[in-house]
Amino acid sequence: MSSSVRPDPLPRPLVLDGSDLRGANGLLVDAVTGTTDLVEAVHASILGWPRRLLGLSPPPTTGGIPALAYGAVRGIARVAGNGLDRVLRGLPTRSGQADRIPQREALIAALNGVLGDHLVATANPLALTATLRMHGRALVPDRDALAATHPKTGPRLLVLVHGLCMNDLQWQQGPHHHGNQLAEALGFEVIHLHYNSGLSIADNGREFSRLLQALVDAWPVPVQRIAILAHSMGGLVSRAAIASAQADGSPWLHRLDTLVSLGTPHLGAPLERAGALLQTVLGVSAHSAPFTALGGLRSAGIQDLRHGSLHVRHPPLPAQVRAFAVAASTRGPRSHASARRLHGDGLVPVASAFGEHTDPARDLAIPEHHRLLVHRTGHLGLLASAQVSRQLHDWLA
Repeated sequence: MSSSVRPDPLPRPLVLDGSDLRGANGLLVDAVTGTTDLVEAVHASILGWPRRLLGLSPPPTTGGIPALAYGAVRGIARVAGNGLDRVLRGLPTRSGQADRIPQREALIAALNGVLGDHLVATANPLALTATLRMHGRALVPDRDALAATHPKTGPRLLVLVHGLCMNDLQWQQGPHHHGNQLAEALGFEVIHLHYNSGLSIADNGREFSRLLQALVDAWPVPVQRIAILAHSMGGLVSRAAIASAQADGSPWLHRLDTLVSLGTPHLGAPLERAGALLQTVLGVSAHSAPFTALGGLRSAGIQDLRHGSLHVRHPPLPAQVRAFAVAASTRGPRSHASARRLHGDGLVPVASAFGEHTDPARDLAIPEHHRLLVHRTGHLGLLASAQVSRQLHDWLA
């Protein structure tokens, strides 16, 4: 019961269509105008130092001839970009259901992870729209359509949720795919959430909940069981979807009985906190303050990883939902108690992956027998781990 597109034996060339090129053109224009804004802000800050010595506020822009020059650069970039966009509109575009090229999908997913909210705000064609996928294709939430395209579907759904800067095809790690193995062994129908990981976790959670309800309503047979298997940020998006369903009473939640998170930063990721600290330090000096805009290029999704934020008060899971967590450590087993707290998978500390917090309101209270710590494994290695695969089978059986 395969539910993912397996990679081709030979790499395929990265082919971009007209829509991709239009999106790249839009980003290039944004880069030129954004850099011009940054340079002008630094210029204005330097010119404004005499006013600061007098206790006066400096002007926000340069003014005079420099302002005209900076404005001309921005204007030329926009005119040239608009002209090229009109040309690119005439090029063919790829259908949403067309054959997917893994290299392109990886590039677009990574770009959305870093700039996804900006792509949406600027209506860039590269912005991803959340969909539920099966066999690598987006599902149409219509009962007749699903019955025609998937006539042998079963009542047990396993929903896989990818992490930051990733996509649904990347659950396939060489010959191994956690979802496929569970489908073959336990009779699940494997569904993938494909989403823009640069949007806020709360927004993605609400959309995930909406998509799940539409799918359950349209599924050809009554859905008996839903289990969610999430990697990295996907665990936070899944928790946000559960919180959204709790808030609006979505019926799909009554069929959910299992949530498994692999390397999810439930309590935050230190690398994002370091990025936020850099942005704060840059803002201390008047001359370096304009460069805080560079720190702000981190998408809303990435910034949400600072404290594992769901933009809500971390609600407890429903009573019928069993929570399981897998953490990884790049080091071997150690006897010292602090080793588990200090060394994680390179991105997520072990305590964060297990949701361990001294504040009972934030602690996930996942029982010890619902946890797995995998040694000598990195963050992405969790997707290919045979030890993880065996444990998933036991937990979901």
